[in-house]
Amino acid sequence: MSLSGCLRGALLVLTLVALAASGCGKTVIDDAKTEAAIEQNLEKSTGEKISSVDCPSGVEVEVGMTFDCAVHVVGGERQTATLKILNEDADVELTGLEP
Repeated sequence: MSLSGCLRGALLVLTLVALAASGCGKTVIDDAKTEAAIEQNLEKSTGEKISSVDCPSGVEVEVGMTFDCAVHVVGGERQTATLKILNEDADVELTGLEP
């Protein structure tokens, strides 16, 4: 079963504080913390082994905004994880995982 198939019908929430202040005073998502949290949570919830997660750097914290991260499963499958910023504390929720 594919990774996205494992998550169909299930709501997987990643709540993490991923703040890092940039030089211009804007608050941005900490991409390294977000990548680690996605990898850990997906491995735990799906049983699939994740080889890497790549999230963009410099994503400004704007409540309601979404951004995508690439999830690479051991064996070569690549998925796109969509995350939504829930609040000004940079809590995020995984809203989708697609091939």
